[in-house]
Amino acid sequence: MRDDINQDQLISDVEAQVRSLERMNLAALRDFWRARWGAAPTLRAVELLRLIIAWRIQAAAEGGLGAEVRVRLRGKFMPRIPNPPAGTRLTREYLGVPHTAVIGERGIEYAGRTYGSLSEVAREITGTHWNGPLFFGLRNGAAS
Repeated sequence: MRDDINQDQLISDVEAQVRSLERMNLAALRDFWRARWGAAPTLRAVELLRLIIAWRIQAAAEGGLGAEVRVRLRGKFMPRIPNPPAGTRLTREYLGVPHTAVIGERGIEYAGRTYGSLSEVAREITGTHWNGPLFFGLRNGAAS
């Protein structure tokens, strides 16, 4: 019974803190953040800062994200999208020059060489780091 009372009080405290955020302007939200977690983010969107603070209050009360979710959000163990099947030809025009890469059994063939990934090919073409599948239009947000 005592655990139920403590849990109810915890929920009530969290709800009260979250509700109090609704009345705060940007400066007050930043002060609230600084008092609890140190340097406040430089966000200017009041509603976004309010939502982040509300999440942090709730996470502190409930325990936050589990270890598995934190690892996945950091990008580890994210599923890798496989290259298209061998024989697929990918063409991309870059700075007015068409570039064609062919998916091979042992890598990506481009300009007479074999590369380990599409990203290596994109880097060879552009001279900068690129996500290869994005560069060749295999992912949303591909450059035009």
